Amino acid sequence: MAGIHITDIEAAINWWRARSPSADGIAACAEVRALAEVYALMVYFREVLCDEATMPAGARRAWLDWYASTPDAPCIAICSTSQGDAVCKGCGRSFEEVQRWPEFSPGQKRAVWRRITLEATAWRFNRYAERAREATGSDHPGPQAFSRGEPEAGPG
Repeated sequence: MAGIHITDIEAAINWWRARSPSADGIAACAEVRALAEVYALMVYFREVLCDEATMPAGARRAWLDWYASTPDAPCIAICSTSQGDAVCKGCGRSFEEVQRWPEFSPGQKRAVWRRITLEATAWRFNRYAERAREATGSDHPGPQAFSRGEPEAGPG
């Protein structure tokens, strides 16, 4: 099993805090408390990874609920590993990671996501992200265009 990075524990805590805010501003929901205990131990022992297999059951359930709210695969449907590249230009995963993705545990998948996000060299992080920010006009119609059947300019 893979280790769950402390930033994923923190993201899960913040997701649960937004999803189940404290009624009195003091007491946190059970999921936040379970994850916070793991987070506190990681900070205390200066660990950046939590073992996925030995995580307390309540914290693991809370983390998996957060995990289910995240995108599963980083694929952007431009796979260069099928053309012989060792690392996909589209998503940044290795050929083996692409092939074995369905059998990876959630912790293993998050480790890959973390690595490719930190590297930020794949097209999903540059070329296509830039295009999405620049999309305006008739090439990016607003939702009303689809309900009336008329093209409508998007933002910008």
